[in-house]
Amino acid sequence: MKKITFVLGLVLFTVAGAFAQIEKPITWSYAAKKISKTEAILYLKANIEDRWHVYSLHGKDGGPVKTTFTFTPSKDFKLVGKPVEPKGIVKYEDTFKMNVTYFEKQVVFQQKINLLKSKTIVKGKVEFMACNDRQCLPPEEIRFSIPIK
Repeated sequence: MKKITFVLGLVLFTVAGAFAQIEKPITWSYAAKKISKTEAILYLKANIEDRWHVYSLHGKDGGPVKTTFTFTPSKDFKLVGKPVEPKGIVKYEDTFKMNVTYFEKQVVFQQKINLLKSKTIVKGKVEFMACNDRQCLPPEEIRFSIPIK
């Protein structure tokens, strides 16, 4: 009887595990546009599923993990300033006991660069945290590669 209970429990956990899904409510896409022979703008776009949001580039200590872009240094380009973002939604969140700025549906961050070569590939990573009204997912880090022709 103990063997049957053990096997039945094992099968139940296996089936339950098969139905569990890893949530990925944010998808990223990237593009670049030359604005002159020596300058380009990088576009880093987050598509956000309904009822989810990602946080601003600017956050206070004790708050959610802010969105951060890290660009791999290169002799082919130089960053001009810091990434910029559009105006976000500012709201008090009980979880963090403070006002936070976040984005829903879609957000496009921009980074201006000086081109030191006419063709290059800008590599880096984005770190962000996705939340909804019930939960926050652990911070995620995604690598990107943006060709500039």
